[in-house]
Amino acid sequence: MKTHVKALVVGGGAVGCSIAYHLAKAGWETMLVERDELTSGSTWHAAGLLPLFNMSYATTHIHKYSVDLYKQLEAETGLNAGFSVCGNLRMAQTQDRMDEYMLYSSVAETAGVYHEFLTPAEIKERWPLVRTDDLKGALFHPQDGYINPADVTQAMAKGARQRGVDIVRKLQVNGYKWTGSEWIVTLEKMVEKGGNLVGSGELIDVHAEHVVTATGNHAQRTARLLGIKIPAIPVEHQFIVTEPDPMLQEWRKNNPEHPVLRDADAKWYVREERGGWILGPYEKGAPARFLYDVPETFRADLFPLDLERIEAEYMSMIHRIPSSETVGLKDDFNGPICYTPDGNPLVGPAPGLRNMWLAEGFSFGITAAGGTGYYLAQLMVNGEAEIDMASLDPKRYGNWMTTEYAARKNEECYDHVFILHHPDEEREACRPLRTAPAYDRQIALGAQMGQVNGWERPNYYGPVDAPADFDHNSRSFRRGAWWPHAVAEAQAIRDTAGIIDASAFTKHLVRGPGATAFLDHFTCNKLPAVGRINLTYALTDAGTTRTEYTIVRLAENEYYLISAGAWTAYDYDFLQKSADDFMAQGGGHIDIHDVTTQWGVYALAGPNARAILAEIVKDAAPDTVLGNKRFPWLSCRTIELGMCPVRAIRVAYTGELGWELHYPIEFGRYLWDLIWSVGPKHGLKPVGARAQNWLRQEKSYRAFGNELGRDATPMEAGLDRFIDLSKEFRGKQAMLDTGIRAKCVTLLIDGPSDTDPWGKEALIHNGEKVGRLTSGGWSVAFGKQIGMGYVRPDLAEVGTKLKVKIQLKEWDAVVTEDSPHDPTNARIRKDG
Repeated sequence: MKTHVKALVVGGGAVGCSIAYHLAKAGWETMLVERDELTSGSTWHAAGLLPLFNMSYATTHIHKYSVDLYKQLEAETGLNAGFSVCGNLRMAQTQDRMDEYMLYSSVAETAGVYHEFLTPAEIKERWPLVRTDDLKGALFHPQDGYINPADVTQAMAKGARQRGVDIVRKLQVNGYKWTGSEWIVTLEKMVEKGGNLVGSGELIDVHAEHVVTATGNHAQRTARLLGIKIPAIPVEHQFIVTEPDPMLQEWRKNNPEHPVLRDADAKWYVREERGGWILGPYEKGAPARFLYDVPETFRADLFPLDLERIEAEYMSMIHRIPSSETVGLKDDFNGPICYTPDGNPLVGPAPGLRNMWLAEGFSFGITAAGGTGYYLAQLMVNGEAEIDMASLDPKRYGNWMTTEYAARKNEECYDHVFILHHPDEEREACRPLRTAPAYDRQIALGAQMGQVNGWERPNYYGPVDAPADFDHNSRSFRRGAWWPHAVAEAQAIRDTAGIIDASAFTKHLVRGPGATAFLDHFTCNKLPAVGRINLTYALTDAGTTRTEYTIVRLAENEYYLISAGAWTAYDYDFLQKSADDFMAQGGGHIDIHDVTTQWGVYALAGPNARAILAEIVKDAAPDTVLGNKRFPWLSCRTIELGMCPVRAIRVAYTGELGWELHYPIEFGRYLWDLIWSVGPKHGLKPVGARAQNWLRQEKSYRAFGNELGRDATPMEAGLDRFIDLSKEFRGKQAMLDTGIRAKCVTLLIDGPSDTDPWGKEALIHNGEKVGRLTSGGWSVAFGKQIGMGYVRPDLAEVGTKLKVKIQLKEWDAVVTEDSPHDPTNARIRKDG
């Protein structure tokens, strides 16, 4: 076996074999090690379903690549992967479920995934064994189906071997050591002993420039060996196999195989299996397993079946397929399937480590394996993938995440596989967890909380004395019960004043002799003068947008960086690694501190914001400390609000006169109460994240994770005014070389009366798909729907008429000027 390779893949399931195959295909010398046998983890007992359905743009691309790849493997390797392209029928019992499918349809269209909609009558005509009298309809993918997990894994393994990959079984990783240029991975040979797999004591060191872990159920052991946190913990998943169904057998004499059936509202999938059925439920109460370790005695093993736990799902299968009522149970499976708190796998660079890549937490591992190998190989070989992989990045969870949190959220995620995934969905497990000081004050005002990065954050403020029939928890793919309250909040910021708790913002302190030179090359805009702020972007080496920062210059070599609240660990890792590289190349010393939890933030905005602060600072003179002369727009001042020291920043994400008030976290309740002691007389209203999201679109403010990401350059995002081409900065030449493939635009939309775009919809011109929305909502300034997104450059001119696809219908939209509300920023710059 090899002892020196370019890349070492740890884990021989479907995901690991795909990664090895794609790395070898890209020309890297690769080795794969497996502690037991290939497919001996969750792969062997997976049901092998290949659903193209996914509400995530990135994951949809991953699933589509997998389905396309698996159809080609036999021609390449000579091994039949056992792909049954029978299609996938996803049924709906409610209109809300059909609304979900209609929103998905736009995601699928932008990713090039073919699909059809069927009526109950059409379902019954094509598949008479299915009961349809209580269905609203269905979504049908004729191009997917199911596959034999072991066969497809072996086919990818053979394809990898054909390209020179060394695949070695019965080797367990016992240690990782980074030398500064390569990993030394200590492997132990495993031997059979009494039916168990145990270490032999024989150790081998393998040297690798890059390591990828795809260790499945063993992710917690991997995390300990690497000294990091990986929130991938398995949850029990049961499925049962019935005896042959005579009516199915009779129907199959003259008909092709039944599609995979999904009754999402009943929380199960069903497919054919040798004349019978496989039922896979996603029931409540499935427990997390192996929170710390997989026992040595657990190999290709299963857990005892708990039929009582899945009784409701079993009975609903009989309801949906009446012929199954008389057939007996033939076999059963209850095995561990890895989950993450949000259901997306962890794919990308490991936090704090160099050339260590994670591919963990795959609840749909067979579906995602092919695409994960393809796009992860692009990340490793080229530096970036052709799609934005940030939504799968392992660093979307910070060190605040604990084993208990991951286990409980993963159980919830399992239970929610078939729960309606509304865009305004908020899951309740492990909440509240991280709370800002005024949390209880906000709840008393009617705050309805969401969470970002574990932080509780008001989404909107509902009626405190709500009528008995008002449902704060109602969710919809149309306008939920929260909608009129968000409208009122947005209107308050436009007309009077609003206060937003933005404590979840990520905050970093960057200082030291090398700080200025480092940040000047790290970001694309000019650095601000002392006491001033700038909006700027850190680019990837491919020239795309890696992170958006508001940079406040506190002193000559001291900077306060503010970025998106969801990406704290993600941003810190990139900052620290980039600073380490800078210092290693001879740059001056830099200290970087994550100070997110040390500073709270209230965003106070609206025409009356200055009047509110003036009462508190007791300075209402014409030349007030809050006026433009002493406190201009895009500047920062340290002020005192009562007994609270505040780092006040003259900026507002809502596009009105306003300040971000950054305060030492322990003063949060005091400052909240102080502002509210004078605010009501000036029309102050508490405002949540949903209204803020609408308001920033009226100003065409791009949001990271929506308009900004690693699949578009700042120039494509229309941010030319924040790019200083007179200086050298990271990713500059790659950005220029990329050119303009698409352009970010703001659109005003004449949409349906009960639905706003969510930022997933297709943009159409003359019947052709020409782009997609990345954000959407309602504009109080224009009294119609608003959205932002990317279109072909030739269609980005102001006045261009497009169509937006909402609920399967095309609605008129027009490209408007950037910052359609107050395009000259007169309201933001207003003097005292």
